[in-house]
Amino acid sequence: MSSESEEQHDLSPRDSAEGNDSPSSGIHLEPQEESSTDLKQFETNDQCRPYSRIHIERQEKANTNFKEFVITKLQKNCQCSPAKAKNIIFGFFPVLQWLPKYNLKKNILGDLMSGLIVGILLVPQSIAYSLLAGQEPIYGLYTSFFASIIYFLLGTSRHISVGIFGVLCLMIGEVVDREVHKAGYDTARIASPSGVFSNGSTLLNQTSDMICDKSCYAIIVGSTVTFMAGVYQVVMGFFQVGFVSVYLSDALLSGFVTGASFTILTSQVKYLLGLSLPRSNGVGSLITTWVHIFKNIHKTNLCDLITSLLCLLVLVPTKELNEHFKSKLKAPIPTELIVVVAATLASHFGKLNENYNSSIAGHIPTGFMPPKAPDWKLIPNVAVDAIAICVIGFAITVSLSEMFAKKHGYTVRANQEMYAIGFCNIIPSFFHCFTTSAALAKTLVKESTGCQTQLSGVVTALVLLLVLLVIAPLFYSLQKSVLGVITIVNLRGALRKFRDLPKMWRVSRVDTVIWFVTMLSSALLSTELGLLVGVCFSMFCVILRTQKPKNSLLGLVEESEIFESTSAYKNLQTKQGIKIFRFVSPLYYINKECFKSALYKKTVNPVLVKAAQRKAAKRKIKEETVTLGRLQDEISVQLSHDPLELHTIVIDCSAIQFLDTAGIHTLKEVRRDYKAIGIQVLLAQCNPSVRDSLTRGEYWEKEEENLLFYSVYEAMAFAVGSQNQKGICVPNGLSLSSD
Repeated sequence: MSSESEEQHDLSPRDSAEGNDSPSSGIHLEPQEESSTDLKQFETNDQCRPYSRIHIERQEKANTNFKEFVITKLQKNCQCSPAKAKNIIFGFFPVLQWLPKYNLKKNILGDLMSGLIVGILLVPQSIAYSLLAGQEPIYGLYTSFFASIIYFLLGTSRHISVGIFGVLCLMIGEVVDREVHKAGYDTARIASPSGVFSNGSTLLNQTSDMICDKSCYAIIVGSTVTFMAGVYQVVMGFFQVGFVSVYLSDALLSGFVTGASFTILTSQVKYLLGLSLPRSNGVGSLITTWVHIFKNIHKTNLCDLITSLLCLLVLVPTKELNEHFKSKLKAPIPTELIVVVAATLASHFGKLNENYNSSIAGHIPTGFMPPKAPDWKLIPNVAVDAIAICVIGFAITVSLSEMFAKKHGYTVRANQEMYAIGFCNIIPSFFHCFTTSAALAKTLVKESTGCQTQLSGVVTALVLLLVLLVIAPLFYSLQKSVLGVITIVNLRGALRKFRDLPKMWRVSRVDTVIWFVTMLSSALLSTELGLLVGVCFSMFCVILRTQKPKNSLLGLVEESEIFESTSAYKNLQTKQGIKIFRFVSPLYYINKECFKSALYKKTVNPVLVKAAQRKAAKRKIKEETVTLGRLQDEISVQLSHDPLELHTIVIDCSAIQFLDTAGIHTLKEVRRDYKAIGIQVLLAQCNPSVRDSLTRGEYWEKEEENLLFYSVYEAMAFAVGSQNQKGICVPNGLSLSSD
């Protein structure tokens, strides 16, 4: 028996009735192989053995004046002292707590190595994911740079890497393309000095002297969406509503990321083939994109296709080798950077753009642009889109933070993580950036290369700063097909989830179905609708589980006070005339009928019994041709109380988490119906919430409060004792007296 079970048994053996279903207990039960059971009966005596009742006296709650309570709270929260101000500042900037205690000798090497490696990997990925978000390459570098710095100041996780994330880039790109199309940039060709296209669509001014072109408008849309997503995240952190992430289960997130990966892959195929296609948006965009690809496949640029195939042949095997030998390698081989450098040199010296019309990245400026506020006029257009981006961003960040914190034995503050990721979006949105979050692949690289603290994020930012100030223009000749290949190769992790489906199916079929529904809806409908469908379906599955929950009759494990299901285990003892029923679910309006039907099926249906008794009484009356009304009533009463074998039903409430009004009414109805045929109903092992609900719902009269039992064994002993009181026992549980 486990130490926990032993401690509970020593304290109060009566309290351990059903709460211990764990097979790790000291009692070893043999599971039932067939539905039929060979049950042993208790040895019965004329008098049941004495069993003392458990009595617990309630604490008296002090009467609190609401006005005084509010005033006290306000005084406590509004008081300002140097110590409180220091705690607030240190809590909001965790770097002030750990940086002064930084162990330079122990941590600096690992932080330098991991920061350098992640920075090198981020350069090609930032450029590649910029295309996915519908932006110029420079904006991806900006985004990764600012996110690394801000999370270093505000984050509580030591290991996660915050920056660009493929799924969020896809969602940003869909919003950007929609707004760009609405503004008329996809159809316009020539801009007049007045800032109006030849087709009449109005442009936005970047400054008083420059006209805002398509690239400029795209980053305005992207930064506005990012700003709104960050505001949502900070507001959610302020009101501590991070519980929203509870609705995004692991199966749902995994399915969503896999479904979005198909959309990402599809969006990059045109770069691999060198096709110039409009980006499809809305429901069914994946299918529409493939239709456009096959319609225009004869226009494939052979130079881009050959480059894509060569890059795939290099990247895929080397990525596999990196993963296979990651335990032996001190740092992963930066294959992506090597491919980018080689492809850029080949494109530049081979003049692939001039000779073969290959699509290239183009001019990437150095330095930073002046900060600019988001476009407030665009907020109504993108406010709804930012909600889904906000939820996905903080859910992934918080889940990864907690996962790595648990792995390395420290704690993170989920609320502070929401603040951190929120400000990683709000502040960079003024510097031409788009939405960021934690990313699993880069976090794994960061951890495996010796990261100890977020100081590695500063090293990563310095690498990106070097690229932004000096190296960025050298990527001018880099083919977009190479960037598309890098994006697709990084989707391998999400697409590999298909290999885990057999194991997931064995563990939980419901989670597997949720995964499939979310994945298919995210891929075939759209990312936003896919997320909404996944959440709704997941909640529906929860409701479905409670609508038809498991239920069973219980028997006593020999030489113990533990009860288990008679349909699952052999050699359980049952007491004649007593049925013990367990219902594994909250009892509320959705499953109240299921509760009643299951209880009636496992025991007896009081409605049918009552009807049968009345029918038998009438038949008997007719046979004896009794005509006197008084005699008829006496016979009817006598026949309606014919004894039954069952006299007590004990309902094990240990698995009933809560009751609503409908649940309380159902218990009252069940008790009344059984009482009408001479069967008493006892409740056992109710948690405090259920007990309070029963009290408020007036389930019992004042003198009947002792009919609530702290263990199933205690309830069964009471039932036996109630049948033997005064030395008179009747089969239906009613004590008869001369008066």
